[in-house]
Amino acid sequence: MTIAAALEREHRDIDGCVEAFLDDPAGAGDVLRIGLLALRRHIYLEEAFLFPPLRAAGLEMPVQVMLTEHGELWRLVDAALAAVDRREPEEAAATSRQLLELLDRHNSKEEPVIYPRADVDLSPEQADELDLFIGMGELPAGWVCERA
Repeated sequence: MTIAAALEREHRDIDGCVEAFLDDPAGAGDVLRIGLLALRRHIYLEEAFLFPPLRAAGLEMPVQVMLTEHGELWRLVDAALAAVDRREPEEAAATSRQLLELLDRHNSKEEPVIYPRADVDLSPEQADELDLFIGMGELPAGWVCERA
């Protein structure tokens, strides 16, 4: 599987968790939490492993757009998690709908512009490191995205 395909699969899995929550806001808070934590991990892997070599390869402006949107996503994740913790499923659902809308816009740019370059512009060592993280890496405790 290519790096692009693995990253797109993560997008689908995250979206699926949020959608499952929206189908049952009162009973699927744990599913939402799993998806939101996966989204944070995904943002980390992009900012730590993917974006630096792509910036060096000349994709500075598209990466800047992705970083800005990551900050917006991060704040929505904070709000959704807080609503779940307060046991306010209606508020969590409203925030989750906003999150899905932003994810759709974000992913529609990231998948055709950023991800194909991952399979071309990363060195074999960088690709191996990213692939290893995709398979078994964890979000470092306390890490926050650049534009949160």
